[in-house]
Amino acid sequence: MDISVLETFIEVMRQGSFAAVARERNIDPSSVSRSISGLEKELGVRLFQRTTRQLSPTEAGMTYFSRLEPLIEEMQKAVDLVKEVSGKPKGTLRITASVAFGLKCIVPLLAEFSKLYPDLCVDLSLTDYRVDLLAERIDLAIRLGPLKDSTLIAQKLMSTSYLVCASPDYLKRWGKLNKPEDIVQHNCLLFPLAGFRSRWISRNNQGKISEIPVSGSTMISNAIALKQCAIMGMGLALLPHWLIKEDLEAETLIDVLPSYDFTATDFQTAAWLVYPFRTYVPLKVRVFIDFLKDHLTG
Repeated sequence: MDISVLETFIEVMRQGSFAAVARERNIDPSSVSRSISGLEKELGVRLFQRTTRQLSPTEAGMTYFSRLEPLIEEMQKAVDLVKEVSGKPKGTLRITASVAFGLKCIVPLLAEFSKLYPDLCVDLSLTDYRVDLLAERIDLAIRLGPLKDSTLIAQKLMSTSYLVCASPDYLKRWGKLNKPEDIVQHNCLLFPLAGFRSRWISRNNQGKISEIPVSGSTMISNAIALKQCAIMGMGLALLPHWLIKEDLEAETLIDVLPSYDFTATDFQTAAWLVYPFRTYVPLKVRVFIDFLKDHLTG
C-alpha cells in the first residue's frame, strides 16, 4: 500500500476537503480524489460520502483514520529521527503567530535564522484567528492569550505588559491624564475582543485594581493599525510594550499613566510557544524554540 496515499487520506480527514489538500500540495483536486478512490477500491469500503457541497467520512472512514493516524505519525517521526542523524534540521517548519507579533518580533529574525539553518524552509502564517495546529499541520504557534487546549504543550517565551499611550499632539489638544479614571473622558481606540472594547483594567503601586469603562469612535482588529492611529493623534490606545517600545523611545507615543499597570484581561500576560503534544519534538522545532528564546525571552 502506497504510504503517500495513506498520508493523503489523513490530510483529507483533517481538513475535510479534497480542494484544501490539493491547494496545500499545489496539485489538481482530481488527483486527490483519484488517490482516495483508489484507496477505497483497495480496501473494498467507502471512506467518504460525497455530495456536490459536502464531504463527510463514513463510519468505516472514521475507524480507519483513528487507527491509521498514529501509525503514520510514528512513521513520520522515524523519518525525522533518521534525518537528524546529521545534526542539521531539514524540511519545512510551519509556524503561526498573530499579525502584529509576527511582523514586529518574528519576521525581523528570519534572515538570521535562515543563515543558521539554510536547509530548513520556514512557512510562517500570520493570522489573528486561532489556528487548529493538528488540522493545519502547524509545528509551532506563538500565542499571546491563555492556553485553553490541554492537548497542547506550552512554554513561556516572554512576559508581556500593556500600557495606555497617546501621541504628544493628542495630549496637547486634550490634556494630560492624572489618574486612570480620567480615561473615561477621552476618545479610546478600541480592539474588537471581549474586554478590550468595553473596559480596561488598571492597577496602582499598592496593588489596587480598578475597571475603567472605555468608549471611542474607532475600532480596529489589528494592533499595528491601532498604533498608527494613536501616533496620528486619534485617541488613547492600550497596546503591548513589545509593539511600541521604539515609539516610546522616539516620543512619537507617550505612556500617559506610567505609575499604573494596565491590561484588558489579567496582569499575568505573556507570549507562549505552543506545539502539539508529542513525546518527541522534532529538531527543527527545538532549534527554532531555542533561537526565539535567545532573542526574545524577557
